[in-house]
This record gives sequence, structure tokens and C-alpha cells, in this order.
Amino acid sequence: MASIKQFGIDLGIYGSLAQPKTIIELAKFSEKVGFESIWLADHVVFPSAINSKYPYSADGSFPAPLTEPLMEPLATMGVLVGVTERIKIGTAVLIIPYRNPVLLSRMLITMDQFSEGRIILGAGVGWLQEEFQVMKTYDFEKRGIVTDEYIEIFKRLSKGGEISFDGQTYEFPKIYSIPGSHQKPHPPILIGGIANPALRRVVKHGDGWLAVAIDKERMKERLNTLKRICDENDRKFEDLELVYKIFVNPGEPRKGPFGDREIGSGSEQQIIQDIQAALDSGFSKIVVRYRGESSNEQMVQIERFADTIIPNL
Repeated sequence: MASIKQFGIDLGIYGSLAQPKTIIELAKFSEKVGFESIWLADHVVFPSAINSKYPYSADGSFPAPLTEPLMEPLATMGVLVGVTERIKIGTAVLIIPYRNPVLLSRMLITMDQFSEGRIILGAGVGWLQEEFQVMKTYDFEKRGIVTDEYIEIFKRLSKGGEISFDGQTYEFPKIYSIPGSHQKPHPPILIGGIANPALRRVVKHGDGWLAVAIDKERMKERLNTLKRICDENDRKFEDLELVYKIFVNPGEPRKGPFGDREIGSGSEQQIIQDIQAALDSGFSKIVVRYRGESSNEQMVQIERFADTIIPNL
């Protein structure tokens, strides 16, 4: 039987419920109920016109109106560190190229210190090219190597002491990073994404993999690919933490990005089967995002999830 400590809640910091009071209440509620972690997605702004295709919907459209509220995740994380005591706080995922790597690292390190080691870095390369342009980031086409180097900078700064960096996309002379992170050698790093470059990044730079919304068949194929990449790079697959993020939409099944039923949509039994498939495949943690229409409905859904779905897994 699954334990509630294997589950985390994505708080939903974009969309109609992305209001300070609602986010704080949901974070406190999640801690009170006993969930292991709370999670934050990452956007800074939504461009008014988007041509980029969202990778996790059937038609490539973004799942929330672009004119609805949006909270920046790192600022939100700082608030949540202060209003919670025990629950872990992660990003699912933070778009690493968006922010200056030294400032980003020091912010995460500071929050890890204030929280006494409750920070988890879910890291991704991003997909929304128009947002990259607004943020004046490094070349969008080079976001893979940018992400790799920025993660390495985060690791070095988390270690603490005197460090320097000389990479292809960023460099700096010797500086002091004191203190380092509370967690040693650094907060856990989970790499998001399902394509081969993301899986290679898991093996080279990550402590684990954060997969999103893939069905049972693709899950099996991706895990086999990840195992093969581990073997090719002398990395123990068993040492990786496997985390699965699912968007839960009770009711009528929706069409998913791969043409079949969207994972997490449909009847309660279908949702249970989707989560069970992830657990049976070896994922040790599940992150759940409910898209309720109101804060009260969202609370009811999450409490029902804890009371009726988890005991059936």
C-alpha cells in the first residue's frame, strides 16, 4: 500500500487559483494532511501571442488562459519557506536558463538554509521560446548546454567556499559562496523532461528524474532508455530517484498529447490505475496537480485524494 509520504501537491501558481491567500492555505493544508512535499511550476510572464507548442496537451495549447494570474516561483518559494515548518518545497520544474545562475544559486542556497534543508530543485530547459525572448536569455537553441552549465554552477556554489567557473556560456573569477547549502553536497536535483537529451542530463547531472504525464507504454520505454544510458555512463540506475507528475482531472476523459486518453483524466478508477502504473514501474514519488475551479473545490479534491485514492494504491 502506498503512503501519503510518497505524494506531493503542485500548488498551481498560474491560473485562476494563483492568489496569495489560496496558495498559502493550500501549502499549509498539504502539510497538515501529511503530504511529503509541495511543488511550484515556473513561468515569469506570459507573452500575449504564443506560437510555441505546449508539449503536454493534445493540440499544443497552454492549459490556462494567458490573462489569468501568475506568481513567480522563487519569490513564492521564499514565502512558503516562512509559512511552513516540515514539508519539502520543490520546483516542477524551474526553467534554468531564465535566471542569472549565480543569483539563482544563491537564492536557492539561502532558502535551503532558512528551511533547514527542505528545498528540491526540479530543473528543466524550457519550451516557451517567446518567454525566453522576453527574458533576454542566452540563445534559445543553446538552452541545453546553458542548463548543464548553470546546474554545475549551482552545485559548486552549494558546496561552499572559494570557487570559479569557466564554461561555454558563463564564466566568473574566484568568488566566495558562504554559506553553502544546508543539504550536502547540494539540494536534490531532479531533471524534468522525457526526450533523450533530458534523460542524458538525468544521468550526467541529476539525482533523479521528474517525468510528466506519460502513459504506461511510453513510461516503460523511457525507463528502459534511462537504464541503458546509465549503463553506458557507469551510473547506477538504482541510485536515481524517480518522481512522476500527474495532472488530475476527474470526470470525462480528455484527449492526451499522444492521442490517447490524457493520463490523470476520467473516472476515479482510471486515475487510480494511472498512478498505480507509475508506482509499479518504479516511481517512488508522485506529484499531483489538481485543476479545481475554486479553492474550496481544490481542497475537497486533495482531501478526497488523501482519504480515498491513496489507500487504494
